[in-house]
This record gives sequence, C-alpha cells and structure tokens, in this order.
Amino acid sequence: MKIALLGALAIAFFGQASLEARIWTDVRGIEFEAEAVSQTEDEVLLRLPDGKELDVPWDRLILEDREYLKKRAEDLKKAAELAAKKKAIEELDDGLNWDDPWPETIVFKEDPEITVVEENAETNRFIYTSTNYRFTCDVRLSKSVVSTFADMFESTHDYCRALPLAITGGGMRDGKYDILLFETRDSYIKAGGPPSSSGVFMSRGRFGVVMVPLTSLGVRKVGSGYMRDRDKSDGTLIHELTHQLTPGVYFGVGARGWFSEGLAEYTTATPYRNGRFKVKNNFDDIEEYATAYGKNGNRGRALGKDIKAPALRDYMLMSYDDFTGDRANFNYGFALIITTYFLHLDGDGDAARMKEFLKELRRIGRRGDTTKALDKLLDGRTWNELEDDISSAWGRKGIDITFRESTAAY
Repeated sequence: MKIALLGALAIAFFGQASLEARIWTDVRGIEFEAEAVSQTEDEVLLRLPDGKELDVPWDRLILEDREYLKKRAEDLKKAAELAAKKKAIEELDDGLNWDDPWPETIVFKEDPEITVVEENAETNRFIYTSTNYRFTCDVRLSKSVVSTFADMFESTHDYCRALPLAITGGGMRDGKYDILLFETRDSYIKAGGPPSSSGVFMSRGRFGVVMVPLTSLGVRKVGSGYMRDRDKSDGTLIHELTHQLTPGVYFGVGARGWFSEGLAEYTTATPYRNGRFKVKNNFDDIEEYATAYGKNGNRGRALGKDIKAPALRDYMLMSYDDFTGDRANFNYGFALIITTYFLHLDGDGDAARMKEFLKELRRIGRRGDTTKALDKLLDGRTWNELEDDISSAWGRKGIDITFRESTAAY
C-alpha cells in the first residue's frame, strides 16, 4: 500500500523515527506484530512483517497502545525540536569569528567620514555621523572637533569586533550606533546619567545608547566654539562603548555580569592612544589596572596583589544588583582578573573554554540557565579545583588570590 497523505504529513512534522516492532492489539482483542512508521494525532502508519503498510486510527487500538503512541509522539516531537535547535545553533555559530587569531594592534586609520545631518539652534539638536556612529549633541560642534573624538569610537568598534569572541551585539538604528553628547555635566545628569560617571551605556529596547558629557571627551568651550584636548579625554568611555557592542546574551542574570563587565574592563585596560589599541603584550597594563591605579589616566581598580575573594561560584552567580552594589569597585576589578584568566591563562592560553562558555550563552538565550554555561568553564573541574587553577596561574604572575568558602545554598 502507498502511504496516505496524512501519514506523509506526519513524517514531515514528526520526522522519521527508528522503526520498532511490537505487538499491537485492536479493540476486538486481535493481536498482530508491526512497526510504527509514522503517526498523526488520529492515525498511525504500521508496517507489517510482509512489508505492507496500514493506516490505523488510534481509536481502533486498545488504551495501552494509544498511551504508547502518545508517548511516542512526545518523544518524536522532542527529537524534532532538538534537531531544529541544533541546526539553528549551527547556523548561529556559522560565520562568527571564533577561529580568528587574537588581534595584536588595532589602528583606525581611515577617514571617519563626519557628516552634518542636522543643526537646529532652536531645538538645541545637532546631529553628526561617522562611519558607524551617530552623535546627537545639545550644542553645535565643528566637523573637525567631531573627527578628533570619532576615532576613539571607531577604533573601539574595530577592537571589539576583532576579538575572537563573537562580539556581535549593538543595536544599530538606521545603520548607526547612537551616542548622546551633553555640553555640561548638569545636562548629562538631568538626562539620566549617573552623577559620578564619565559616561554610561543605557539599554533601550533593541537600540542602546551611550550618553557622554563633552568634558569626558576633552571637549571644552573656547570663545563661541569648542575645541578638544586629546590628553584629557576619559579612557573609561571605552568601557561603555564595549557594553554597547556586546551581545545581549552576554549580559543579564546569573553567570554573565562578571563577564560583560570583565570584558569592558579588559578593553579599557588595553593601552590606547590616538586611535590605536596595543593589544599584544597588554598583560602588564591589565595587571596594573586591576591591582593598582592603571596607566594613561585609566585610574585602575587598585585591588592590590594579595586579593581576598569570595567563593568563585558565589561570585559568578551574583545578581547584577549585588555586583554593582557596595563592593562594585572590587567586583569590577576582580571581573577583569577572572576574565583575563579565561582569555589568556586557562588551559593552553587560547581562550578555548571561554569560547565554549560564550557559545553556550548564545545557545540558551538571555534568560537561559547559566549554570549549564558555567559547566563549560569548569570542564570537569570542581569549583575548588578551578579556584586552585586560577590562584596558581595568577600566583605565577605575582598576584596571590585566596578564595573564601562558599556560604550560599544552591
């Protein structure tokens, strides 16, 4: 017999399962041997030992067989969903830069292509664009001034994209990332900027913005215009720009705050000057930033070289509110320590486990169970063993890390 149309649709929906012969019983009590080929919600296609195929309505079979078909349908559906998820994951990872070499130097040499989009003195709205960014300011700036700070934005963009960690985030609006600039700190704070900050990334749906007072860029008023002092720009802005470019799945609850902040600290600690990031041999600068007061005006976290840390699992599963709470400075600095370990000191120093961690975050989505992703970092190690590995690796660099015992219940 030919497979009925309904049976064919079932195969398309459920997929082809491995055939399994069993004894079936119809409502009249007649038993027969057959293999279930495919099924719908109403019928099952059975193959007899002689090769003939029969479409049998569920209600022609006893309850036990119908329960078997119900369970089989659930198993087939789960298998199909897993197959679809696997395919989606493969497509998601396809084309990402996991296998690219670690960058050595990032230099933005191109013309940032500054364009005046709007200059409206009545509404105090002045819009300028560069290659990848849109700057909306409350005062008029010359194209030459915009060009002098646009290179930092563009080189940070290129640096983040060059890291082989699939830094593919950042919601572009009309092909540009949005930056809001403010003439004074008062106007910046009034618009929602944290009073003690030099700039801030604000997530707004699909499109996030970085808000910056002009003083953080070294831009000051001179006469009726503005000029920029390159030496007075605030390097911590690189931190916020990194956030804007980081995929949303690398943020969020659970085991993500330490990485998203650690990554932003990593780019901030990398030596930068006039459109150039010196990535190769940046380890001393990262150590200086984490343990002392940093270089080139980056300020640093000053954790010292004898670090008393919370239990690693407690730290990695800390809520974001706790992360940015009373011990924020320590948490940010230690995030750099931990992130740098997984990028350069773990295993063969190729960030292999970190990449698997990030791939898993991409698979489970922003609100998935991050403990599964942490298993990629553990890679068979216990938490105590991982703590020992981190302490040993940093100990060889002259930094002593002691982890406290965990007091949390999971």
